[in-house]
Amino acid sequence: MSNARPTHGLILGKFMPLTMGHCHLIESGLRTADTLTVLVCSLTREPIDGRLRYEWVRDTFPAARVVHVTDEVPSYPHEHPDFWAIWRALIARYAPPVDLVFTSERYGDQLAAELGARHVLVDLDRRTVPISATQVRADPLAHWEYIPERVRPYFLAQLRSQGDER
Repeated sequence: MSNARPTHGLILGKFMPLTMGHCHLIESGLRTADTLTVLVCSLTREPIDGRLRYEWVRDTFPAARVVHVTDEVPSYPHEHPDFWAIWRALIARYAPPVDLVFTSERYGDQLAAELGARHVLVDLDRRTVPISATQVRADPLAHWEYIPERVRPYFLAQLRSQGDER
């Protein structure tokens, strides 16, 4: 019988849009941590509605605790001198204490250190799923295979409204 306490993992992101790369990251978190919180962070100025992005993640990953965070906070350390203090407080407000931070980005080392957690780096070089949300937004049809089924209707509607009949 193990005395190890359950682990709690954290993933945060914009998911603009949710891609198969994000899905790979979340699936890794679900396999590794006993519980996983995914913070879907949105700002009012972003091009894809935050509530929709939250719904994509929530509907795709019912085993995760998915939270929509709408606080208007800085996205990058250079944007505010108290960046890390702001994010520590935000995460403490929306997630239980974190043991593991899952990212596919270098910032994960600093984020995990700030939270007193261990960073689990997943597919930094995008070898498993070679896509970024920026690429999908730029040309969704060219990257269709990396767009989850739940997200595809959004892009179909966008393409139709733009008159793209490829």
